[in-house]
Amino acid sequence: MGGLFGQTTDGAPPVAVQIMPLILLAGVFYLLLVRPEQKRRKEHDQMVENLKQNDRVVMASGIHGRVTALGDSVVTVEIAPRVQVQVDRSAIQTVGKPGGAEAREKEREKS
Repeated sequence: MGGLFGQTTDGAPPVAVQIMPLILLAGVFYLLLVRPEQKRRKEHDQMVENLKQNDRVVMASGIHGRVTALGDSVVTVEIAPRVQVQVDRSAIQTVGKPGGAEAREKEREKS
């Protein structure tokens, strides 16, 4: 009996050998794309969990501010004097150290 469309299967490599490149491709895809993204996501979740009052933050929209209040899923951020916005914790992209007048003075001295 022939194979599909009357083709013979004599001399063809085994099915396991034919599938091996697909399995290798899936493994490389996992190692190069999926695993690093999971690691970054875990680090971001931990960073947002350890958020404290007076931390300097940068939101995903690029707005810089200072944390003034914390809730379970919402953070209040002061983006200008007496201007506060409530944002979702997931909107916070990076967290910096609390900055005050002392930190600004040190930055000015370095410049």
